[in-house]
Amino acid sequence: MKNSNLLTIATVLLTLAACGGGGGGGSASSALSTNADLADLSISAGTLDPPFSSDTYAYLVGPQEMFVHGSVTLTPLAAHAGATITVDGLVVASGTPSSVIDVPATVTPVLVRVTAEDGESVREYNVIITRQGLSMQTDYVKASNTGGNDRFGYSVALDGDTLVVGADYEASNATGVDGDQLDHSAPHSGAVYVFFRHLNGTWFQEAYLKASNTGAGDAFGQSVALDGDTLVVGADGEDSNATGVNGNQLDNSAPWSGAAYVFVRSDGIWSQQAYLKASNTDSDDAFGQSVALDGDTLVVGANEASNATGVNGNALDNSASSSGAAYVFFRSGGTWSQQAYLKASNTDASDFFGWSVALDGDTVVVGADSESSNATGVNGNQLDNSADSSGAAYVFVRSDGIWSQQAYLKASNTESNDTFGTSVALDGDTLMVGADGEDSNATGVNGNQLDNSSNRSGAAYVFVRSDGTWSQQAYLKASNTGAGDVFGRSLALDGDTLVVGASSEDGGTLLNNLPESGAAYVFVRSGGIWSQENYVKALDTESADGFGVSVALDGGTLLVGAWGEDSNATGVNGNQFDNSASFSGAAYLFK
Repeated sequence: MKNSNLLTIATVLLTLAACGGGGGGGSASSALSTNADLADLSISAGTLDPPFSSDTYAYLVGPQEMFVHGSVTLTPLAAHAGATITVDGLVVASGTPSSVIDVPATVTPVLVRVTAEDGESVREYNVIITRQGLSMQTDYVKASNTGGNDRFGYSVALDGDTLVVGADYEASNATGVDGDQLDHSAPHSGAVYVFFRHLNGTWFQEAYLKASNTGAGDAFGQSVALDGDTLVVGADGEDSNATGVNGNQLDNSAPWSGAAYVFVRSDGIWSQQAYLKASNTDSDDAFGQSVALDGDTLVVGANEASNATGVNGNALDNSASSSGAAYVFFRSGGTWSQQAYLKASNTDASDFFGWSVALDGDTVVVGADSESSNATGVNGNQLDNSADSSGAAYVFVRSDGIWSQQAYLKASNTESNDTFGTSVALDGDTLMVGADGEDSNATGVNGNQLDNSSNRSGAAYVFVRSDGTWSQQAYLKASNTGAGDVFGRSLALDGDTLVVGASSEDGGTLLNNLPESGAAYVFVRSGGIWSQENYVKALDTESADGFGVSVALDGGTLLVGAWGEDSNATGVNGNQFDNSASFSGAAYLFK
């Protein structure tokens, strides 16, 4: 089950799509047959269950049937000798194997098309081959109070046997832990759901969390971060005028100033430990738009407006609207305090520094996806702002409690509107930066960065640190790059495995026929070389699900959020196919 080289065809759907007649064998010797049926279909690895029959169109090769093949062939047999068969557009003689079909990723759709002798009657069979690895969907997670437009899955976090899902548009008026979920009088107030995994592998909802000062439009759950028994929740729409830690939550005179909430667990019970605000709270600062947590340190990103640069500068000169900031808090003896106020070394209005944050030990990374310099690589010229919204990422390090900027990172192919810094992820000396607006038509690893013919296809960049110096290690693209896919919208990194979310990817049961259904891509590193291991889709893939808007990775478990998913299910592993709760959202677990 843990060997990614084992190929499991977890799902093989053979869905009959009738286009014309079929079934008949020709009424007379002078008439051309309209029979476009298959009499048989077999696969070179695994066994169809049930065996093929003329009136059965859905087959499963169970997870127990594992094999080491990285490719398969299909052998179709026409019911009428005069029919023409193609497999993925290539003609295949009836009763003979197709060309080799590589299965490098999670879901590989194959189209078998049969055209009758008359040249008009057609039947199409979809074969969906699913590969094992971080590809086998194990659980389907919904809220306990599923509601339309709740956007459950907009944010996710995972640590060991605990997972967290944010639903930033959930509407209940509850406060605190496990309150009344059914009073929907606070639209877009937001909620967070905590799930725990039993020793037998079964997940259950452990807690339903709300802010201590729930208000409509607060977007509690916009961001989440989890480490052990501590959870941080961002609510970038919260309105109070408080500053610092545990201030007055009730003075809502600073609309969209934002807040962050710290919860802790003891003996399975969650409680709020702290209510965090910026040291320079202002309206529209969106404090909490991003959060990161490691041990007793947490970082909160904000769309703040000061003109300060560097660490602990003047926070009160608000002459650089939406320049952005990040705030570092430290916990000692259960009490939180602000440790640092971080700004870019080249602060400018509308840079959105703090749009994304990541933290590991004494290193913080801050993404500024609208920064505009034309620099490339590491520590280039920050002052040439001729590449509007190209984006940047900034690395800060802590020594003896003092933070300083270590590096200024740009893409190797900086271009306007690439939004490098949309997402960031950090693990030790490896850093990832997502650029969901990048335009190249490359696929895979270290392809051609200069063909910008695929608008907003997106990219991700891997950097590594050696002796305090950062360098770019890899340039990653999807295996099926497509315009508008926003590959890099979300990132997760754990050791030598990384995941890239592309929430607007269009793949479905046929290639690119489910717009914005979304996907996630798993890459692995061996000997410093990255390669794509899997392409992950939800089993209930639908248009506009936004699968991949958020991702989290821990050990051999992958969690993917799909904020636009529509089912009315509640809890874990409910009915995925009742789509009566539009944009309720879901989260998916893979092994």
